[in-house]
Amino acid sequence: MQIRYSALVCALLLSGCQSLTSPEPSQTAAVEPPVAIEPQPQLAEPTPVEPAPVVITDVWERIRGQMAMTIPDNKRVNHFKQWYINNPKHLEIVSQRAEPFMYLIVEEIERRGLPIELALLPIVESSFDVFAYSAGAAAGIWQFTSPMGKHFGLQQNWWYDGRRDVQASTVAAMDMMEYLHDKIGGDWNYALAAYNTGEGRVFRAIKRNKQRGKSTDYFALDLPTETERYVPQLLALADVVKNAEKYGLKLNPIANQPRLKSVDVGSQIDLSLAADLADMTIAELHKLNPGYNRWATAPDGPHTLLLPIDKVAAFELALADTDQTERVNWVRYTIKSGDNLGAIANKYHTKVAILQSVNRIKGSMIRAGQTLLIPVAAKDPEDYQFSVDQRLARTQSTKRASFKLNHVVKSGDSLWTIARANKVTVKQLAAWNGMAPSDPLRAGKQLTVWVNKISETQQKSSVMRKVQYTVRSGDSLARIGQKFQVTVADLLRWNRLDGNKYLQPGQKLQLYIDVTRVEA
Repeated sequence: MQIRYSALVCALLLSGCQSLTSPEPSQTAAVEPPVAIEPQPQLAEPTPVEPAPVVITDVWERIRGQMAMTIPDNKRVNHFKQWYINNPKHLEIVSQRAEPFMYLIVEEIERRGLPIELALLPIVESSFDVFAYSAGAAAGIWQFTSPMGKHFGLQQNWWYDGRRDVQASTVAAMDMMEYLHDKIGGDWNYALAAYNTGEGRVFRAIKRNKQRGKSTDYFALDLPTETERYVPQLLALADVVKNAEKYGLKLNPIANQPRLKSVDVGSQIDLSLAADLADMTIAELHKLNPGYNRWATAPDGPHTLLLPIDKVAAFELALADTDQTERVNWVRYTIKSGDNLGAIANKYHTKVAILQSVNRIKGSMIRAGQTLLIPVAAKDPEDYQFSVDQRLARTQSTKRASFKLNHVVKSGDSLWTIARANKVTVKQLAAWNGMAPSDPLRAGKQLTVWVNKISETQQKSSVMRKVQYTVRSGDSLARIGQKFQVTVADLLRWNRLDGNKYLQPGQKLQLYIDVTRVEA
Protein backbone atom coordinates (compact mmCIF):
# COMPACT_ATOMS: atom_id res chain seq x y z
CA MET A 1 0.00 0.00 0.00
CA GLN A 2 2.86 2.26 0.92
CA ILE A 3 4.66 1.51 -2.34
CA ARG A 4 1.62 2.19 -4.46
CA TYR A 5 1.15 5.54 -2.63
CA SER A 6 4.73 6.59 -3.37
CA ALA A 7 4.35 5.66 -7.01
CA LEU A 8 1.22 7.76 -7.22
CA VAL A 9 2.93 10.77 -5.70
CA CYS A 10 5.83 10.40 -8.13
CA ALA A 11 3.47 10.24 -11.06
CA LEU A 12 1.66 13.35 -9.89
CA LEU A 13 4.97 15.18 -9.46
CA LEU A 14 6.17 14.19 -12.93
CA SER A 15 2.91 15.23 -14.44
CA GLY A 16 3.20 18.64 -12.66
CA CYS A 17 6.75 19.26 -14.04
CA GLN A 18 5.52 18.38 -17.55
CA SER A 19 2.68 20.87 -17.29
CA LEU A 20 5.32 23.67 -16.87
CA THR A 21 7.17 22.68 -20.05
CA SER A 22 4.62 21.12 -22.40
CA PRO A 23 1.11 22.09 -23.50
CA GLU A 24 0.11 18.38 -23.62
CA PRO A 25 0.67 16.68 -20.21
CA SER A 26 -0.74 13.34 -21.43
CA GLN A 27 2.20 12.76 -23.84
CA THR A 28 5.66 11.61 -22.86
CA ALA A 29 8.27 14.42 -23.37
CA ALA A 30 11.11 13.64 -25.78
CA VAL A 31 14.71 14.38 -24.68
CA GLU A 32 16.19 17.06 -27.02
CA PRO A 33 19.88 17.79 -27.49
CA PRO A 34 21.19 20.90 -25.66
CA VAL A 35 20.90 24.13 -27.63
CA ALA A 36 24.07 26.14 -28.02
CA ILE A 37 23.54 29.67 -26.78
CA GLU A 38 25.58 32.16 -28.71
CA PRO A 39 27.31 34.68 -26.45
CA GLN A 40 25.95 38.20 -26.59
CA PRO A 41 28.45 40.67 -28.14
CA GLN A 42 30.27 42.74 -25.49
CA LEU A 43 29.73 46.45 -25.82
CA ALA A 44 33.05 48.35 -26.20
CA GLU A 45 34.03 50.72 -23.40
CA PRO A 46 33.31 54.29 -24.53
CA THR A 47 36.50 56.14 -25.50
CA PRO A 48 36.94 59.17 -23.31
CA VAL A 49 36.70 62.37 -25.33
CA GLU A 50 39.88 64.40 -25.00
CA PRO A 51 39.25 68.09 -24.57
CA ALA A 52 40.38 70.10 -27.56
CA PRO A 53 43.84 71.53 -26.92
CA VAL A 54 43.96 75.25 -26.21
CA VAL A 55 45.64 76.92 -29.15
CA ILE A 56 47.82 79.81 -28.04
CA THR A 57 48.07 82.29 -30.89
CA ASP A 58 49.82 85.14 -29.08
CA VAL A 59 53.35 84.95 -27.63
CA TRP A 60 52.27 87.19 -24.75
CA GLU A 61 49.68 84.57 -23.74
CA ARG A 62 52.36 81.91 -24.01
CA ILE A 63 54.50 83.94 -21.62
CA ARG A 64 51.64 84.63 -19.20
CA GLY A 65 50.82 80.94 -18.96
CA GLN A 66 54.29 80.07 -17.69
CA MET A 67 54.98 82.89 -15.24
CA ALA A 68 55.95 81.50 -11.84
CA MET A 69 58.22 84.02 -10.11
CA THR A 70 56.86 85.38 -6.83
CA ILE A 71 55.78 89.01 -6.99
CA PRO A 72 56.15 90.42 -3.48
CA ASP A 73 54.10 93.27 -2.03
CA ASN A 74 57.14 95.51 -1.90
CA LYS A 75 57.50 99.28 -2.07
CA ARG A 76 60.02 99.22 -4.91
CA VAL A 77 58.03 96.67 -6.91
CA ASN A 78 54.81 98.65 -6.42
CA HIS A 79 56.55 101.86 -7.49
CA PHE A 80 57.54 100.40 -10.86
CA LYS A 81 54.19 98.67 -11.26
CA GLN A 82 52.48 102.03 -10.92
CA TRP A 83 54.94 103.59 -13.36
CA TYR A 84 54.05 101.06 -16.05
CA ILE A 85 50.34 101.56 -15.38
CA ASN A 86 50.74 105.34 -15.60
CA ASN A 87 52.78 105.13 -18.82
CA PRO A 88 50.85 102.71 -21.05
CA LYS A 89 52.45 104.07 -24.23
CA HIS A 90 55.81 102.66 -23.14
CA LEU A 91 54.61 99.05 -23.26
CA GLU A 92 52.86 99.64 -26.56
CA ILE A 93 56.10 100.88 -28.11
CA VAL A 94 58.37 98.18 -26.67
CA SER A 95 55.94 95.41 -27.61
CA GLN A 96 56.04 96.67 -31.21
CA ARG A 97 59.85 96.63 -31.14
CA ALA A 98 59.82 93.12 -29.67
CA GLU A 99 57.52 91.71 -32.37
CA PRO A 100 60.16 90.31 -34.75
CA PHE A 101 62.30 88.74 -32.02
CA MET A 102 60.17 87.68 -29.05
CA TYR A 103 59.27 84.27 -30.47
CA LEU A 104 62.90 83.23 -30.91
CA ILE A 105 63.76 84.54 -27.42
CA VAL A 106 60.92 82.55 -25.82
CA GLU A 107 61.99 79.44 -27.75
CA GLU A 108 65.54 79.71 -26.41
CA ILE A 109 64.37 80.21 -22.82
CA GLU A 110 61.93 77.30 -22.98
CA ARG A 111 64.56 75.05 -24.56
CA ARG A 112 66.71 75.55 -21.48
CA GLY A 113 63.88 75.34 -18.97
CA LEU A 114 64.60 78.81 -17.57
CA PRO A 115 62.05 81.21 -16.03
CA ILE A 116 59.94 82.72 -18.78
CA GLU A 117 60.16 86.10 -17.06
CA LEU A 118 63.67 86.40 -18.49
CA ALA A 119 62.05 87.10 -21.86
CA LEU A 120 61.00 90.48 -20.44
CA LEU A 121 64.52 91.51 -19.49
CA PRO A 122 65.26 93.35 -22.79
CA ILE A 123 62.39 95.69 -21.92
CA VAL A 124 64.10 96.60 -18.65
CA GLU A 125 67.60 96.65 -20.13
CA SER A 126 67.11 98.50 -23.40
CA SER A 127 63.39 99.11 -24.03
CA PHE A 128 63.96 96.52 -26.79
CA ASP A 129 66.06 98.99 -28.80
CA VAL A 130 68.39 96.81 -30.88
CA PHE A 131 70.82 99.73 -31.33
CA ALA A 132 70.82 100.76 -27.65
CA TYR A 133 74.14 101.95 -26.20
CA SER A 134 74.26 102.95 -22.55
CA ALA A 135 76.31 105.39 -20.52
CA GLY A 136 77.95 102.27 -19.08
CA ALA A 137 79.21 101.26 -22.55
CA ALA A 138 76.75 98.36 -22.84
CA ALA A 139 75.19 97.53 -26.22
CA GLY A 140 72.21 95.66 -27.68
CA ILE A 141 68.92 94.52 -26.21
CA TRP A 142 70.69 92.48 -23.50
CA GLN A 143 73.16 95.32 -22.75
CA PHE A 144 76.46 93.45 -22.78
CA THR A 145 79.61 95.39 -22.00
CA SER A 146 82.50 94.66 -24.34
CA PRO A 147 84.51 92.46 -21.92
CA MET A 148 81.46 90.49 -20.78
CA GLY A 149 80.30 90.02 -24.35
CA LYS A 150 83.69 88.63 -25.37
CA HIS A 151 83.70 86.36 -22.31
CA PHE A 152 80.43 84.80 -23.47
CA GLY A 153 81.55 84.39 -27.07
CA LEU A 154 80.27 87.55 -28.79
CA GLN A 155 82.64 88.75 -31.51
CA GLN A 156 83.29 92.49 -31.74
CA ASN A 157 85.23 94.19 -34.52
CA TRP A 158 84.99 97.03 -37.05
CA TRP A 159 82.51 95.13 -39.20
CA TYR A 160 80.40 93.33 -36.60
CA ASP A 161 79.29 93.62 -32.98
CA GLY A 162 77.72 90.42 -31.64
CA ARG A 163 76.26 92.31 -28.69
CA ARG A 164 73.69 93.78 -31.09
CA ASP A 165 73.09 90.50 -32.95
CA VAL A 166 69.75 89.52 -31.40
CA GLN A 167 70.07 85.78 -31.95
CA ALA A 168 73.72 85.51 -30.85
CA SER A 169 73.30 87.81 -27.86
CA THR A 170 70.18 85.96 -26.67
CA VAL A 171 72.16 82.71 -26.54
CA ALA A 172 74.99 84.51 -24.71
CA ALA A 173 72.57 86.13 -22.25
CA MET A 174 71.00 82.79 -21.36
CA ASP A 175 74.46 81.23 -21.00
CA MET A 176 75.31 84.01 -18.57
CA MET A 177 72.03 83.61 -16.68
CA GLU A 178 72.57 79.87 -16.24
CA TYR A 179 76.13 80.50 -15.06
CA LEU A 180 75.05 83.13 -12.50
CA HIS A 181 72.12 81.06 -11.23
CA ASP A 182 74.35 78.05 -10.62
CA LYS A 183 77.23 80.12 -9.21
CA ILE A 184 75.21 82.22 -6.81
CA GLY A 185 73.12 79.65 -5.00
CA GLY A 186 70.19 78.87 -7.27
CA ASP A 187 68.29 82.09 -6.45
CA TRP A 188 66.95 83.92 -9.49
CA ASN A 189 66.73 87.27 -7.72
CA TYR A 190 70.43 86.95 -6.89
CA ALA A 191 71.21 85.92 -10.48
CA LEU A 192 69.33 88.91 -11.91
CA ALA A 193 71.08 91.28 -9.53
CA ALA A 194 74.44 89.78 -10.53
CA TYR A 195 73.57 90.20 -14.22
CA ASN A 196 73.19 93.91 -13.52
CA THR A 197 76.06 94.62 -11.15
CA GLY A 198 78.36 91.58 -11.17
CA GLU A 199 78.46 88.46 -9.06
CA GLY A 200 81.20 89.81 -6.79
CA ARG A 201 79.06 92.65 -5.45
CA VAL A 202 76.15 90.31 -4.76
CA PHE A 203 78.38 87.79 -2.97
CA ARG A 204 79.85 90.56 -0.80
CA ALA A 205 76.39 91.94 0.06
CA ILE A 206 75.20 88.47 1.12
CA LYS A 207 78.36 87.94 3.18
CA ARG A 208 77.94 91.29 4.98
CA ASN A 209 74.35 90.51 5.93
CA LYS A 210 75.32 87.07 7.22
CA GLN A 211 78.07 88.56 9.37
CA ARG A 212 75.61 91.11 10.81
CA GLY A 213 72.92 88.52 11.43
CA LYS A 214 70.61 90.11 8.92
CA SER A 215 68.34 88.53 6.31
CA THR A 216 70.04 87.55 3.08
CA ASP A 217 66.88 87.96 1.04
CA TYR A 218 67.53 90.02 -2.09
CA PHE A 219 65.38 92.88 -0.81
CA ALA A 220 67.45 93.06 2.39
CA LEU A 221 70.81 93.37 0.60
CA ASP A 222 72.76 96.62 0.40
CA LEU A 223 73.44 96.92 -3.33
CA PRO A 224 74.08 99.82 -5.74
CA THR A 225 70.96 101.95 -6.28
CA GLU A 226 70.58 100.84 -9.89
CA THR A 227 70.66 97.17 -8.85
CA GLU A 228 68.21 97.74 -6.01
CA ARG A 229 65.80 99.06 -8.64
CA TYR A 230 66.64 96.47 -11.29
CA VAL A 231 65.00 93.29 -9.96
CA PRO A 232 61.88 95.11 -8.66
CA GLN A 233 61.45 96.62 -12.11
CA LEU A 234 61.48 93.20 -13.77
CA LEU A 235 59.07 91.74 -11.18
CA ALA A 236 56.73 94.70 -11.60
CA LEU A 237 56.88 94.29 -15.37
CA ALA A 238 56.08 90.58 -15.06
CA ASP A 239 53.01 91.43 -13.01
CA VAL A 240 51.66 94.05 -15.40
CA VAL A 241 52.27 91.82 -18.43
CA LYS A 242 50.48 88.94 -16.72
CA ASN A 243 47.57 91.18 -15.73
CA ALA A 244 47.65 93.63 -18.63
CA GLU A 245 43.89 93.50 -19.13
CA LYS A 246 43.26 94.12 -15.44
CA TYR A 247 45.49 97.20 -15.51
CA GLY A 248 44.09 98.46 -18.82
CA LEU A 249 47.39 98.03 -20.67
CA LYS A 250 47.77 97.10 -24.32
CA LEU A 251 50.52 94.89 -25.70
CA ASN A 252 51.02 94.63 -29.42
CA PRO A 253 50.00 91.03 -30.32
CA ILE A 254 52.87 88.79 -31.46
CA ALA A 255 51.98 85.72 -33.51
CA ASN A 256 52.98 82.52 -31.72
CA GLN A 257 54.84 81.10 -34.68
CA PRO A 258 58.33 81.45 -36.17
CA ARG A 259 58.76 84.87 -37.71
CA LEU A 260 62.41 84.72 -38.79
CA LYS A 261 64.89 82.18 -40.10
CA SER A 262 68.67 82.34 -39.96
CA VAL A 263 70.32 81.92 -43.37
CA ASP A 264 74.07 81.37 -43.74
CA VAL A 265 75.15 83.04 -46.96
CA GLY A 266 78.65 81.57 -46.72
CA SER A 267 80.77 84.66 -47.44
CA GLN A 268 80.84 88.44 -47.16
CA ILE A 269 77.90 90.15 -48.87
CA ASP A 270 76.86 93.76 -49.35
CA LEU A 271 73.69 94.40 -47.35
CA SER A 272 72.18 96.30 -50.29
CA LEU A 273 72.56 93.23 -52.51
CA ALA A 274 71.18 90.95 -49.80
CA ALA A 275 68.22 93.28 -49.37
CA ASP A 276 67.54 93.26 -53.11
CA LEU A 277 67.69 89.45 -53.23
CA ALA A 278 65.26 89.25 -50.30
CA ASP A 279 62.92 91.88 -51.78
CA MET A 280 63.46 94.15 -48.78
CA THR A 281 64.81 97.63 -48.19
CA ILE A 282 68.30 97.96 -46.72
CA ALA A 283 66.75 99.50 -43.60
CA GLU A 284 64.34 96.58 -43.13
CA LEU A 285 67.18 94.07 -43.46
CA HIS A 286 69.54 96.00 -41.20
CA LYS A 287 66.97 96.34 -38.40
CA LEU A 288 66.66 92.55 -38.32
CA ASN A 289 70.46 92.21 -38.40
CA PRO A 290 71.72 95.10 -36.25
CA GLY A 291 74.98 93.31 -35.44
CA TYR A 292 76.50 94.46 -38.74
CA ASN A 293 78.25 97.80 -38.21
CA ARG A 294 78.90 98.67 -41.82
CA TRP A 295 77.54 98.16 -45.32
CA ALA A 296 78.35 94.42 -45.48
CA THR A 297 78.71 91.33 -43.37
CA ALA A 298 82.16 90.76 -41.90
CA PRO A 299 84.83 89.31 -44.25
CA ASP A 300 85.69 86.54 -41.79
CA GLY A 301 82.13 85.96 -40.60
CA PRO A 302 79.63 85.55 -39.29
CA HIS A 303 77.77 85.44 -42.59
CA THR A 304 74.30 84.73 -41.21
CA LEU A 305 71.25 86.86 -41.91
CA LEU A 306 67.92 86.76 -40.11
CA LEU A 307 65.19 86.95 -42.76
CA PRO A 308 61.39 86.81 -42.67
CA ILE A 309 60.44 83.18 -43.22
CA ASP A 310 58.24 83.99 -46.20
CA LYS A 311 61.21 85.51 -48.03
CA VAL A 312 63.80 82.80 -47.38
CA ALA A 313 63.05 80.48 -50.31
CA ALA A 314 63.15 83.23 -52.94
CA PHE A 315 66.29 84.71 -51.35
CA GLU A 316 68.15 81.39 -51.43
CA LEU A 317 67.22 80.84 -55.08
CA ALA A 318 68.34 84.35 -56.05
CA LEU A 319 71.56 83.98 -54.04
CA ALA A 320 72.38 80.71 -55.79
CA ASP A 321 72.09 82.52 -59.13
CA THR A 322 74.46 85.29 -58.01
CA ASP A 323 78.16 84.83 -58.74
CA GLN A 324 80.23 84.96 -55.55
CA THR A 325 82.45 87.66 -57.07
CA GLU A 326 79.40 89.94 -57.30
CA ARG A 327 78.60 89.84 -53.60
CA VAL A 328 80.98 92.73 -52.79
CA ASN A 329 82.14 95.57 -55.04
CA TRP A 330 85.84 96.33 -55.39
CA VAL A 331 87.72 99.31 -56.79
CA ARG A 332 91.32 99.48 -57.94
CA TYR A 333 93.02 102.60 -56.68
CA THR A 334 96.37 103.81 -58.00
CA ILE A 335 98.40 105.49 -55.27
CA LYS A 336 99.38 109.09 -55.99
CA SER A 337 102.31 111.07 -54.66
CA GLY A 338 101.47 112.36 -51.17
CA ASP A 339 98.88 109.64 -50.46
CA ASN A 340 98.86 107.73 -47.20
CA LEU A 341 96.78 104.77 -46.05
CA GLY A 342 94.78 106.85 -43.57
CA ALA A 343 93.63 109.35 -46.20
CA ILE A 344 92.76 106.59 -48.67
CA ALA A 345 90.81 104.69 -45.99
CA ASN A 346 88.83 107.84 -45.10
CA LYS A 347 88.06 108.51 -48.75
CA TYR A 348 86.59 105.04 -49.24
CA HIS A 349 84.89 104.80 -45.81
CA THR A 350 87.05 101.92 -44.70
CA LYS A 351 89.85 101.20 -42.25
CA VAL A 352 93.62 101.15 -42.64
CA ALA A 353 93.75 97.61 -41.25
CA ILE A 354 91.38 96.45 -44.00
CA LEU A 355 93.54 98.00 -46.73
CA GLN A 356 96.57 96.32 -45.20
CA SER A 357 94.85 92.96 -44.89
CA VAL A 358 93.33 92.89 -48.39
CA ASN A 359 96.53 94.09 -50.07
CA ARG A 360 98.99 92.21 -47.82
CA ILE A 361 100.71 95.42 -46.73
CA LYS A 362 102.94 95.27 -43.68
CA GLY A 363 103.34 98.60 -41.94
CA SER A 364 102.23 101.90 -43.45
CA MET A 365 104.71 102.36 -46.31
CA ILE A 366 103.15 102.68 -49.77
CA ARG A 367 104.57 104.05 -53.01
CA ALA A 368 103.15 106.09 -55.84
CA GLY A 369 101.98 103.97 -58.75
CA GLN A 370 101.15 100.99 -56.56
CA THR A 371 97.59 99.66 -56.99
CA LEU A 372 95.32 98.94 -54.04
CA LEU A 373 92.25 96.71 -54.11
CA ILE A 374 89.55 98.29 -51.92
CA PRO A 375 86.15 96.81 -50.91
CA VAL A 376 83.44 99.45 -51.36
CA ALA A 377 79.72 99.70 -50.80
CA ALA A 378 77.48 99.28 -53.83
CA LYS A 379 75.41 102.31 -52.83
CA ASP A 380 75.97 105.69 -51.20
CA PRO A 381 76.82 105.61 -47.48
CA GLU A 382 73.57 107.45 -46.70
CA ASP A 383 71.59 104.50 -48.09
CA TYR A 384 72.86 102.31 -45.23
CA GLN A 385 70.99 104.35 -42.66
CA PHE A 386 71.57 101.93 -39.77
CA SER A 387 75.32 101.62 -40.21
CA VAL A 388 77.46 102.93 -37.34
CA ASP A 389 78.49 106.01 -39.33
CA GLN A 390 74.96 106.99 -40.32
CA ARG A 391 73.54 106.44 -36.86
CA LEU A 392 76.33 108.58 -35.42
CA ALA A 393 75.68 111.33 -38.00
CA ARG A 394 72.01 111.46 -36.95
CA THR A 395 72.96 111.55 -33.27
CA GLN A 396 75.46 114.38 -33.79
CA SER A 397 73.08 116.44 -35.95
CA THR A 398 70.19 116.25 -33.48
CA LYS A 399 69.88 119.80 -32.13
CA ARG A 400 70.64 120.02 -28.39
CA ALA A 401 71.36 123.74 -28.01
CA SER A 402 71.62 126.94 -30.07
CA PHE A 403 75.07 126.42 -31.58
CA LYS A 404 76.96 123.42 -32.88
CA LEU A 405 80.75 123.20 -32.72
CA ASN A 406 82.99 120.55 -34.24
CA HIS A 407 86.05 119.47 -32.31
CA VAL A 408 88.79 117.29 -33.79
CA VAL A 409 90.46 115.29 -31.04
CA LYS A 410 94.14 115.97 -30.55
CA SER A 411 96.72 113.94 -28.67
CA GLY A 412 96.21 114.54 -24.95
CA ASP A 413 92.50 115.38 -25.28
CA SER A 414 89.91 113.68 -23.10
CA LEU A 415 86.18 114.02 -22.82
CA TRP A 416 86.77 115.83 -19.54
CA THR A 417 89.14 118.47 -20.97
CA ILE A 418 86.92 119.10 -24.00
CA ALA A 419 83.78 119.31 -21.86
CA ARG A 420 85.44 121.72 -19.42
CA ALA A 421 86.69 123.97 -22.24
CA ASN A 422 83.15 124.24 -23.61
CA LYS A 423 81.39 124.46 -20.23
CA VAL A 424 79.32 121.29 -20.73
CA THR A 425 79.29 118.01 -18.81
CA VAL A 426 81.15 114.86 -19.80
CA LYS A 427 77.83 112.99 -19.80
CA GLN A 428 76.34 115.49 -22.27
CA LEU A 429 79.38 115.44 -24.54
CA ALA A 430 79.40 111.64 -24.61
CA ALA A 431 75.66 111.42 -25.36
CA TRP A 432 75.89 113.94 -28.22
CA ASN A 433 78.53 111.73 -29.84
CA GLY A 434 77.03 108.27 -29.27
CA MET A 435 79.62 107.40 -26.64
CA ALA A 436 79.84 106.33 -23.03
CA PRO A 437 81.75 108.65 -20.66
CA SER A 438 84.33 105.89 -20.18
CA ASP A 439 84.99 105.38 -23.90
CA PRO A 440 88.57 106.19 -25.01
CA LEU A 441 89.28 108.93 -27.54
CA ARG A 442 91.60 108.61 -30.50
CA ALA A 443 93.38 111.47 -32.21
CA GLY A 444 91.51 112.65 -35.30
CA LYS A 445 88.03 111.67 -34.07
CA GLN A 446 85.44 114.38 -34.72
CA LEU A 447 83.19 115.36 -31.84
CA THR A 448 80.11 117.55 -31.85
CA VAL A 449 79.69 120.10 -29.06
CA TRP A 450 76.40 121.92 -28.47
CA VAL A 451 76.37 125.20 -26.57
CA ASN A 452 73.95 128.05 -25.96
CA LYS A 453 76.72 130.55 -25.27
CA ILE A 454 79.11 130.41 -28.20
CA SER A 455 81.27 133.40 -27.32
CA GLU A 456 82.89 134.72 -24.16
CA THR A 457 81.53 138.19 -25.01
CA GLN A 458 77.99 137.00 -25.82
CA GLN A 459 75.18 138.66 -23.85
CA LYS A 460 71.46 137.95 -23.51
CA SER A 461 70.66 140.66 -26.04
CA SER A 462 73.28 139.45 -28.54
CA VAL A 463 72.27 138.36 -32.03
CA MET A 464 74.87 135.76 -32.98
CA ARG A 465 75.64 134.76 -36.54
CA LYS A 466 78.15 132.32 -38.01
CA VAL A 467 80.43 133.76 -40.68
CA GLN A 468 83.47 132.55 -42.59
CA TYR A 469 86.50 134.79 -42.74
CA THR A 470 89.40 134.44 -45.19
CA VAL A 471 92.75 135.35 -43.64
CA ARG A 472 94.56 138.24 -45.37
CA SER A 473 98.23 139.11 -45.49
CA GLY A 474 99.23 140.76 -42.23
CA ASP A 475 96.30 139.32 -40.24
CA SER A 476 96.78 137.97 -36.74
CA LEU A 477 94.38 136.43 -34.28
CA ALA A 478 94.47 139.56 -32.16
CA ARG A 479 93.72 141.84 -35.13
CA ILE A 480 90.83 139.62 -36.32
CA GLY A 481 89.46 139.46 -32.78
CA GLN A 482 89.55 143.24 -32.43
CA LYS A 483 87.85 143.74 -35.79
CA PHE A 484 84.94 141.39 -34.98
CA GLN A 485 84.76 142.00 -31.21
CA VAL A 486 85.63 138.41 -30.31
CA THR A 487 88.38 136.98 -28.12
CA VAL A 488 91.51 135.16 -29.25
CA ALA A 489 90.46 132.27 -27.00
CA ASP A 490 87.18 131.97 -28.93
CA LEU A 491 89.00 132.05 -32.28
CA LEU A 492 91.30 129.27 -31.13
CA ARG A 493 88.37 127.18 -29.85
CA TRP A 494 86.10 127.68 -32.83
CA ASN A 495 88.82 126.74 -35.31
CA ARG A 496 90.82 124.23 -33.28
CA LEU A 497 93.97 126.29 -33.85
CA ASP A 498 97.39 126.02 -32.31
CA GLY A 499 98.14 129.40 -30.77
CA ASN A 500 101.85 128.95 -31.46
CA LYS A 501 101.41 128.75 -35.23
CA TYR A 502 101.04 131.69 -37.62
CA LEU A 503 97.96 132.22 -39.75
CA GLN A 504 98.38 131.77 -43.51
CA PRO A 505 96.83 134.06 -46.14
CA GLY A 506 93.83 132.34 -47.70
CA GLN A 507 93.18 130.27 -44.58
CA LYS A 508 89.47 129.97 -43.74
CA LEU A 509 88.24 130.71 -40.21
CA GLN A 510 84.84 130.18 -38.63
CA LEU A 511 83.62 133.11 -36.54
CA TYR A 512 80.52 133.63 -34.39
CA ILE A 513 79.87 137.34 -34.15
CA ASP A 514 77.34 139.54 -32.43
CA VAL A 515 75.96 141.53 -35.35
CA THR A 516 74.69 144.22 -32.96
CA ARG A 517 78.28 145.05 -31.91
CA VAL A 518 80.25 144.80 -35.14
CA GLU A 519 80.59 148.02 -37.11
CA ALA A 520 79.63 147.88 -40.75
